[in-house]
Amino acid sequence: MNIIEGTNVATAFSVLFIIFLIVDTALKFWLDSREINCIKAHRSAVPEAFAQKITLQAHQKAADYSIENIKFGQKERWFNLLFLLIATFGGLIQLIYDCFTAWFGSGLITQILIVGCFAIISSILDLPFSWIHQFKLEEKYGFNTMKPKQFFKDLGVSTALSVILGVPLLAVIFWLWEASGQLWWLWAWLVYVLFNFALLWVYPNLIAPLFNKFENLPQGELFDKVSSLLKKTGFESNGLYVMDASKRNSKGNAYMTGFGKNKRIVFFDTLIKKLTPDEIEAVLAHELGHYKLKHIYKMMAVSFGIAFVIFALLDVFAGSSWFYEGLGVVLNEGQSHAVALLLFSLALPVFTFPFTPLSSLSSRKHEFEADKFATENADGRSLITALVKLFSDNASTLTPDPIYSAFYSSHPDAATRINAIEKLLKNENK
Repeated sequence: MNIIEGTNVATAFSVLFIIFLIVDTALKFWLDSREINCIKAHRSAVPEAFAQKITLQAHQKAADYSIENIKFGQKERWFNLLFLLIATFGGLIQLIYDCFTAWFGSGLITQILIVGCFAIISSILDLPFSWIHQFKLEEKYGFNTMKPKQFFKDLGVSTALSVILGVPLLAVIFWLWEASGQLWWLWAWLVYVLFNFALLWVYPNLIAPLFNKFENLPQGELFDKVSSLLKKTGFESNGLYVMDASKRNSKGNAYMTGFGKNKRIVFFDTLIKKLTPDEIEAVLAHELGHYKLKHIYKMMAVSFGIAFVIFALLDVFAGSSWFYEGLGVVLNEGQSHAVALLLFSLALPVFTFPFTPLSSLSSRKHEFEADKFATENADGRSLITALVKLFSDNASTLTPDPIYSAFYSSHPDAATRINAIEKLLKNENK
């Protein structure tokens, strides 16, 4: 490709990127407006399905909280859009690249420093939004229980982990990129897969305790119910734990982490305070359903499959000068692994957002299947009352816009989900 042709392709790619960026931004704000209008239209009355279950005050709190979250997200989105344009066409990545290559050359260390510098800038700019969301928005609606000291402790631990885990991973990928020839991306993908499996294995025992305290679930009614459920469903766990989630917020949840023989079940202390043993058993049965129905492994397979395609595409774009120039960067040499990775990670979401409903649809399907598993192995009525409490206590809107939900909701809306469970219970009683 000659210089003129390369310039034309770069210009065409710039135009295409801007078009997608405009469409992406407009679509997101259109979805936001639909959601806000839908919530406002139903704010004055509790939906009939929940009239005897949730108070008007709780319903209106959820409506106001949801709308304020969306509006706060819009402000953050405008800022991120500005930062994206500054990073690309505004010359920020170009400046970082020029400085580090001038100082240190174009070797492996330089590539890591370029990514690290950009990550530090991004994190610093994101910090005020995290602070405002936690200590203003969450505080306003009574969810925040975190102290500023805990906020900065979490930030320090997260940063340290990013360096300890991220730098070696980047180093290996960049080294493979340089040393493995045309199939570097395949080897890099394999490293990425192995890294994620290793992370899943060590997370319960080594990483999670850096953020929270975990205590064994005490003997008693709940312990007996959970143990009986595990035996009934044939689920082997490496322990039942209670986590001090209340030091950050008041929202309740439960989860399972790890894989193989290193799986552990974790209950938020906030969940134990809010739900009855029967309700907690039903919630756990739902989570067990995800494992027993192979949802976790299916999602991992899809995730790794997508990563395979992403690495292959990265190889294609990284070797094309029009890709760099089309996003505002001119290289001194043929290519820069770090710049390619940064530009690709910034551009990819712009082109892929319209496909978001596909992943959301799959996730909601899994939630219905897990609910069915829960009604078959625990008390379905207790699952309904647990969900009502969680929707109410977590201020989740009961009246989402269906198109907005199609894009963003990994779980079915409250009414649809509870109606599905009630149908399952009616069929069981026939």
